[in-house]
Parts: sequence; structure tokens; C-alpha cells
Amino acid sequence: MRRDVIHSLLVANRGEIACRIFRTCRDLGITTVAVYSDADAHALHVREADLAVRLPGAAPADTYLRGDLVVAAARAAGADAVHPGYGFLSENAAFAAAVQDAGLVWVGPPVKAIELMASKTRAKELMAGAGVPLLAPVDPAVAGESDLPLLLKAAAGGGGRGMRIVRDLGSLPGELLAAAAEAASAFGDGEVFAEPYVERGRHVEVQVMADAHDTVWALGTRDCSLQRRHQKVIEEAPAPGLDDGLRERLHEAAVAAARAVGYRGAGTVEFLVSAEGRPYFLEMNTRLQVEHPVTEAVFGLDLVALQLRVAEGEPLPAPVPPQPSGHAVEARLYAEDPARDWQPQTGTLLALELPDAPGLRLDAGYTGGDTIGVHYDPMLAKVIAHAPTRPEAVRLLARALERARVHGPVTNRDLLVRSLRHPDFAAARLDTGFYDRHLADLTAPDPGRDPARAALAAALAEAVRPAAPAGGRTPAAAGHRADAGGPPPTRFGAWRNVPSGPQLKRYRGEPDGTAYEIAYRTPRTGTPEPHEAPGIRVLAAAPDRVTLEVDGVTRHFTVTVGGGRVHVDAPDGSYTFTALPRFTDPATHTEPGSLLAPMPGTVVRVAEGLAAGAAVEAGQPLIWLEAMKMEHRILAPASGTLTALHAVPGHQVEVGALLAVVQEDPAPASVPEETA
Repeated sequence: MRRDVIHSLLVANRGEIACRIFRTCRDLGITTVAVYSDADAHALHVREADLAVRLPGAAPADTYLRGDLVVAAARAAGADAVHPGYGFLSENAAFAAAVQDAGLVWVGPPVKAIELMASKTRAKELMAGAGVPLLAPVDPAVAGESDLPLLLKAAAGGGGRGMRIVRDLGSLPGELLAAAAEAASAFGDGEVFAEPYVERGRHVEVQVMADAHDTVWALGTRDCSLQRRHQKVIEEAPAPGLDDGLRERLHEAAVAAARAVGYRGAGTVEFLVSAEGRPYFLEMNTRLQVEHPVTEAVFGLDLVALQLRVAEGEPLPAPVPPQPSGHAVEARLYAEDPARDWQPQTGTLLALELPDAPGLRLDAGYTGGDTIGVHYDPMLAKVIAHAPTRPEAVRLLARALERARVHGPVTNRDLLVRSLRHPDFAAARLDTGFYDRHLADLTAPDPGRDPARAALAAALAEAVRPAAPAGGRTPAAAGHRADAGGPPPTRFGAWRNVPSGPQLKRYRGEPDGTAYEIAYRTPRTGTPEPHEAPGIRVLAAAPDRVTLEVDGVTRHFTVTVGGGRVHVDAPDGSYTFTALPRFTDPATHTEPGSLLAPMPGTVVRVAEGLAAGAAVEAGQPLIWLEAMKMEHRILAPASGTLTALHAVPGHQVEVGALLAVVQEDPAPASVPEETA
């Protein structure tokens, strides 16, 4: 059999998966080649690659989804192999064929296997013939009340794109249209299908690895039930709470699926497990999964290295996989605001640092100083914890996330910590409706945290931060202890702070907008101290670190200023504040009923027939924005008349841009009751 030794590898992807593959390549002595869009010119994966080739443009359709450009880039850089990563062209059979036609090694499954599994509808037919359990499909054209709820899915791709839950027959036509439009935008194929939606089902999958020598490994199970918008958030291996019989059935079904299509390389067979423990085939992903690190941790394997080995024609190291050990949990860190409908966030990532501890792993696509843009998925990194038992792994991951320095745009970090510590998660009561039930509680203010104390630390650090002299440089910051001399008076604009009198600092907490007013004094004897705050004593205050004694307990706070915000890393978590002016400026007002863009993005479409003068109903979708691979609907705030429409399909808008204005219908005048 032909053996192809890989010397130079192009990764047809970006972000953390490109960096992850490069890491294995460096260990194996393989030269790495990146491709990048104009928006990614300074991205981490470009900086880490040995060589890089530009793909002109910014939108995925013009860059990472252009298979012809990627193949040309591989040739230009002298690569002899292509790894697709996940997403983009990773499950595109035509791209895999083009790579091979160009004389390059394709690090992935056979083209025929991709074709057979590319359409979920055809894949289900194939799996039925292989004896893999399935959910019966539903024809949307004849669906009735007894078929509800339904799940609409894109036939040509995954990742939550083109997926909708339908609980009302009246909404089915509109949801079919929306799902098809999103699927066509994401995958170039608008085919969607419907199947029964299983309430409180678990998403359980089996990792497979196969070679060309008739060996197929089933590398255990993973549970990926904690999802938002049908995209995974927390994954773990092995899937907890499965009895041996069910686990064996899943392994056998996954191996049968791989053998049915002559599979080679890494793949994942996904199942939906009902509350009664019945498994149903969902799909086979013919690529490496985002959550592959938890399997690597449990089995002590490098799945990328095995992919490369198989692509070179080598057999797997043994006829059976190694024995698993321990438990691993992964959390996806997203730049998004869970409390505001998971809105993606953009801006400069000032810091991304994870504590160093045994059993922890960070797979990141960004580092401090990188810019998070609007064109791609908002995932910043994956944090993985491996320990002998599930409770130990969960505890390690939660604490690592809590202690991590993540400064910049709002992230889902706090949600991850609270999810991992939720009683249902601790007890392995898992299903895909977890966030539907618990999101409000998980994003509500945490009674165990004290943002006011963190705001105090921010104010004390600012109090001792030297001011930049006019026309000069800021002097080196020096710490101020209780036994040190007091700082010189600090000037703020035209106001002079008298050191001995109470000073006032005002902050707005992010992202909830809570205001904090901190009063403190700076005695002539030294360290600033809180004004009228019994039980709190300042032990040390420096521009970047404050130590407080609170009711006899010493607590340390690290303070970082950047991007117009103050970031405080405290023992109970991290906080972000925006310093407010000493005197509040008059608020700017927009016209009542103004619909503003909640994030930067592209206007995908507007409601059919929408124009100035049209009547709209409260809650009616008017405008669709696409940002970071997800569509977001802009709804009418009230019933009334659309008086202005500024949104134009295809145009990019910035956060806060005026999209439309709805004038609310006047309330009906009350009629006085007639007197007898």
C-alpha cells in the first residue's frame, strides 16, 4: 500500500484548531502553513505558523470557504498535505477531492465516506441499513399536531446552523424558510429536514478512529448535552451515568457506522439518548471535533498525530485502543453575553491567562492584544481539566476558570463556572434543555460575590496611581503601604483632591450596568482607606494590587487598567468596571421606538414587504443581522407604525447603529362610565 510521508502541512482553517494542529506538527517535525483572511492578518494562528498565505477578503465565503484558493495556497507554499480542521470545508467532499487531485495528501476520510455522510438525510438511510437505531423522519408538508415538537435541521452541516425547534404548526412555514436561508448561507445548501424533537434528551457521542488496515477504534463516549443555540458549551468524557449495556450498544453502533462507509481517520458518531435510555443516531461528523481534547486526556492519545499517521498510510498502533483513565471536562470560552440572548462581543482581548496546574490544558485561538472581530465564531479558547474522578475534574475546571485572567469583551466565563457548580450538573442530571431551564438563575447576580468590594479595590488602586505630568511620562508606579509616606495630591481635570477629605469614585459594573460609588480618604500618613466602611482595613495598596482585611480575613485583588475599563481579579471571581465621570454628563437620547444594532454585523434580510409606513406587531421579527456565524433577529418593541427603515440587506453596521424606528400606537382613550 502507498505510504506518503508528510513534511509540510497546510491547515485549511483558523483560530484555536489551526494552533492545535500546528502544535502536533511541531512535535513531529512537520513544517506548518497557515492561510488567513485580511481580517486575520495578525491572528495567532498566522503568527504560530512557519509559513502563511493570504486569502484576499474577510468574509468566510470569500476566503476560508474558497477551496480553489486554499489548494492554490498549498501549492504556493510547497505543502504536501492539507488538514481541514473543523467547520469551513472540513466536510466538503469536493474540496477533499480537489486536494487529492492536486497531488496533495488529504488528512481526512475518503471522499466517498464524506459524500455518504454529508447529507444527514442520506446518512440516516445508510445507517438504517446498517442496523443503527434512528428517529423516524417527519415530512413537514404533512406534519400534524401529533408530530410536535419538531426539530428542523440543515442536511449539509451542523454546529447549530439551520436548526430550529417548532412547537406550533402555525410557525412551521416561517421556521422552515429561516432554517433554509441560514443553512444556505452557512453551507451553500438550503436543504433542511424534520424529525421528532426529543424533550430532555442527552447528546452523547462516540469518537472513532480507523485506518486503512481494517482496524476501527471506538474511543469511548462523550456527553455534550450542555448547549446554547444547539451549539455545545461544556463537554466531558466519559459520558456519565450510562450503564454498561448502553455504552456497549453505542460503541457497536459507532463502529458499524464507520465500517458501513469504509471510514478512515478521526470521526464522531453522534446519538440522542432519550430520558428512558434509548439511543438514536443523529449524524456522523467526518472530521475532528471541537471537543476531541477530553478523549485525548482520558485515553492518553494525540488524535491529530493519529490522523497524520493514518493519512500517511500507517496502521493504528494496536488492534485495540488503550484503556481509558480518569475523567475529563472541557468548557468553551466564548466572547458573548449569555444574559443578553448570547450576543457575540467584539473588541480587543487584553488578557487571556490560565493558572498553571497539573491536569489543566488551554487550547486558545487568541492571546492578549488580539482583536475579536465580527466575521467568525466567537469562541476564544477551550479549557480542559483531567483528573482521576469526575468531581475532581469538575472542581479543577471551575476553579481554573474562576482564577483565569480574561480581560476585554464580555465572555461566558462566569456562566461556565456557575454551570459546573450547579447541583444538576454535579449530579450528572444532563440534557439539552439545561440552559432553557437554568439560564435565568445562572445569569442572575450571584449572592456569593461582592462586586462592591472589588470596586473599592479599583478605587484604592486608582488613588495611588501616579498621574502623568503634562508633556511627560507617567512615573513608575510604586506600592503604598500603611507605613509608607502618603502620595502627593492627585489632580483630576480642574478639580484638586484634598488628601485628608473624603474622595468619591464612581464605577459602572460590566455587563449588568450596576453603579457603584466608593468613598475613601487618603490620610497624610499614608495608604488610602475606605470612608465609613467598618470591618475593612487596607493592608496594602498599589496601582496593580490591593490587599484588604475584611472581617479579619485577608483578601488580595489584582487590578488592571486597559481598554477604557478597570479589571479586578478577586478571590471570588473577576470583575470589570468602567470609571464614570465625577459629575454625570447629560444622557444622550434616541428617538422613542428606535431599533439599534445590538452588535456589529451584517444585515442579512428584512421582513418581506417592510417599508416606512408599514404596520408592525409587538415582537414581530423585522430585521435579521448576522454576526459571528449566527443570525440575530431584531423585533418590533411594540405594535405601531414603522416610520423609518435604515437597514439595507448586505450592509455592515456597527453596534448602536440606527436600523429602524417604530412609532407605538397610542393607547385607546378610556371612556367614562355612564352614571345611572
